Amino acid sequence: MLEAPARAHPLWKPKRLLITPSTLSWPQGATMAERAAVLGAEVVRLKADRLTGLPDTYRDAKTTMAVVVASASRRKPQPIPPSADWRFDLAEGCPAHCAYCYLAGSLAGPPIIRAYANLPEILASLPPLLGQGQVTSRNAARAAEGTTFEGSCYTDPLGIEHITGSLAETIRFFGAWEVEAQLRFTTKYDAIGTLLDLPHNRRTRIRFSVNARGAEGFEGGAPRVRNRLHAMRQAAMAGYRIGLTIAPILNLPDWREAYDALLADCAAALDGAPDLDLTVELITHRFTEGSREVLQSWYPGSGLEMDPAQRSRKLTKFGSAKYVFRTHPQRAAYRD
Repeated sequence: MLEAPARAHPLWKPKRLLITPSTLSWPQGATMAERAAVLGAEVVRLKADRLTGLPDTYRDAKTTMAVVVASASRRKPQPIPPSADWRFDLAEGCPAHCAYCYLAGSLAGPPIIRAYANLPEILASLPPLLGQGQVTSRNAARAAEGTTFEGSCYTDPLGIEHITGSLAETIRFFGAWEVEAQLRFTTKYDAIGTLLDLPHNRRTRIRFSVNARGAEGFEGGAPRVRNRLHAMRQAAMAGYRIGLTIAPILNLPDWREAYDALLADCAAALDGAPDLDLTVELITHRFTEGSREVLQSWYPGSGLEMDPAQRSRKLTKFGSAKYVFRTHPQRAAYRD
């Protein structure tokens, strides 16, 4: 069994919280402002619902949170193969500083965190989609999972849960929803304590994003892998379905031994968990020209290799180009 970490990772604290007038008509909006103020954030009440005064620098943007009302278009769930049937968003933007951040090529504008106050409207958009997905709900091999909903691909919802409270409310919603449906979300954070006693009724899968220890230097602001594995064990012991996301797999020195050790640590963390329901997803590192440009402007001193000349260029199903690792004979033999 993996030993507990010496200390928990500190909670993220925004320096500024921008709140729009319409959010105050939702109880959760006012609660977010109160929680951020207790943490020491400067709460700025904007005069209109349009976000203004956004920071210009990366450092200031990553310490800014905005509480807004999700528009009808942002509340509309979207298909998200191959992970789940549908994606819906509780927030956008992440407090961590990962040198490989996938959001760098996905979200426009300064990398502030936007949290949505109108959670009841967001959750109300989900029931009409039951049985309508293409990944699990209509796939005979995965039908037992029911209709699957991925919560917040564009943030780490656990990393900001101490301010938003949205994740706990969503877990309660799915727990009380007596249909074949499942919530899943991915996190690199470890502040799992407020979720452990919720009536989840095994309708939530918490997917922990982990990596070999040699990759921790590229995951600034995120808890150590050991902390995440301890949180994963706590969640499994509390009866949650568990997902393991090993990403992004990097070309580390002694990569075979590094990832073997990670898998052994994961097995130790889950040892003895009752009625374990586990999924595993492996994602190799890749980047686009756009994300590479953004990431190199954010982290100019990063040692993360992002040289197109060392990669293979592949086209996505949308016709855009991404750069992936070249196939190596030794890797192919190891895989086989």
